[in-house]
Amino acid sequence: MRSFLPAVAEQLFRDIQTTHQETSQIPDDLLIALQFVFGQCALPALDLVDQHSVTCLSSPSGRQAFQVIGGSGRLYTCFASCHYCPCPAFAYTVLRRNEGLLCKHILAVYLCQAVGGTRQESVSDQQMSALLSGTAAP
Repeated sequence: MRSFLPAVAEQLFRDIQTTHQETSQIPDDLLIALQFVFGQCALPALDLVDQHSVTCLSSPSGRQAFQVIGGSGRLYTCFASCHYCPCPAFAYTVLRRNEGLLCKHILAVYLCQAVGGTRQESVSDQQMSALLSGTAAP
């Protein structure tokens, strides 16, 4: 799960993964740490995880993208490998104001990876290329 996140966030995801594998739960102390590190996007991200809103798209060439159904029902294509989401909150809070590490959609991707809650879908290299270029139909 290599990313552009600070070491404390990486360790938090590892702790969540280890604990969830052992107990099938995320204990309160890790939920509090999640809220502390990621602020107000933590709870909405957990809601997205609970709603099974994250799908990992994989192509034969090994490329991956994640599609997250937001709270409004809109589909966002996120790229954890380069830490990007096209949602307005990411553009404003993360990129423009530098007030957060990420948006709820990318946090949901990382959390789903940690707890094994990501739905998997295979797409062709042509479909992935269209998705990456922004020409794919939602």
